[in-house]
Amino acid sequence: MCNSKKYKMKNLLKAVLLVIFITVAQTSQSKDLAGNSRLTNHSETMYAAEAQKLTSRLEEIKAMDKSSMTRTEKKALRKEVKAIRKSMDSSGGIYLSVGAVILIIVLLIILL
Repeated sequence: MCNSKKYKMKNLLKAVLLVIFITVAQTSQSKDLAGNSRLTNHSETMYAAEAQKLTSRLEEIKAMDKSSMTRTEKKALRKEVKAIRKSMDSSGGIYLSVGAVILIIVLLIILL
């Protein structure tokens, strides 16, 4: 009787993990496919031009003489630099750390 409950619980856990992994795989795959299909040559050149503008603005800010600026001007520049870096670094996707991947593999080995 006790073994029956363990067996049912183990099968339930396997099924739940399988559903979770399939869901994660499908969402990450669909995001990649949708992102690649929507990205055309024209939009790539627009993104490259925008990235070039942002990079040149960062270089301008770096070259500025900040010693004569007030505190509020410096603060505004810092906010602008942070916003530019954030917009350049933003990329959609799901990232898994190495530790998470190892943990998933170990759980799969133990449960299966």
